[in-house]
Amino acid sequence: MTTVAEIMSSSLLTVEPSTALTDAARQMDGRSVGAALVFSGGRLAGILTERDVLRAVAAGNIESASVGDWMTRDPETVEPSERAGQAAAIMIHGGFRHLPVLDAGNPVGIISIRDLVRVVIADESPRGA
Repeated sequence: MTTVAEIMSSSLLTVEPSTALTDAARQMDGRSVGAALVFSGGRLAGILTERDVLRAVAAGNIESASVGDWMTRDPETVEPSERAGQAAAIMIHGGFRHLPVLDAGNPVGIISIRDLVRVVIADESPRGA
């Protein structure tokens, strides 16, 4: 069975709660990632996702907003040794698309629903290919 460690991304984008929301969104766009891990005092405080940024835009409150205003606090996490299927179940039941990966409380990666789908379709080809 595939583990989280085998498919997670270890290239993390991290920001602080005080980071301007627009700056975090620019960084996410520049790195082509859908989420940034939010650290405060050396510990994971939250996650900022595309959905969080969209909620802020919809509320019309982005110019003065900080990451801390819109992040998802104390997100669910997984460990690198957990099965990919377990990560998928957590995402589906929780209604989110990104999970921080912690090893003994330390961030080592992030896994997305896209990473999980790649495992499922690894042996498939697009139609017409």
